Amino acid sequence: MAFAKTDERALATNGFLTMVEKSFRNGDDVYRRTIVQHPGAVVIVPIMDRSRVVVVRQFRPAVETYIVELPAGKRDVPDEDLLVTAQRELQEECGLQAQHLSLVGSFLNSPGFTDELTHVVLALGLSEAPQAPQSAEEADMEVRTISIGAIDDFSALVGLNDGKSIIGIALAKLYLMHHVEELAAYVDSPEVRGRLS
Repeated sequence: MAFAKTDERALATNGFLTMVEKSFRNGDDVYRRTIVQHPGAVVIVPIMDRSRVVVVRQFRPAVETYIVELPAGKRDVPDEDLLVTAQRELQEECGLQAQHLSLVGSFLNSPGFTDELTHVVLALGLSEAPQAPQSAEEADMEVRTISIGAIDDFSALVGLNDGKSIIGIALAKLYLMHHVEELAAYVDSPEVRGRLS
């Protein structure tokens, strides 16, 4: 039998998150589930020199520690194209802009309790841009690079513990295995190479 939604009501809203209770019928049974609605997000994979990726080290209050992760952000500007969101977040967090952006995949973060959908965007041809942190965590974050090895080597993912970064790098590498010419077509500026060497 198929599940059919019979009711939905908002329980609470806090910033960009809304908690709702949804009811579903399956045969004679009705189930209620609490869901967190999220506007979605982008995660950016800025690749330099074919074997390095730009990451940020930032404090995450949920786990009360610093995490090394890809730059990312919420899709909280109404009707903003996701590639525009990716470019904006790359500039805000890393002080970079990309000459070329490609959507390489999307994934549901944790569909057991939230509808958050994250889009993975590959960024190539990096140049300097004014950094514009939007929060205390962003003002404190450190921009660095990590080696991700050859395009067909996934061993560097073992050292990461942030899910979106693992998925993002893996999807970007799979994409580049079939679009390797894009790596050669877009060159990083000397200023970026100097700052992030």
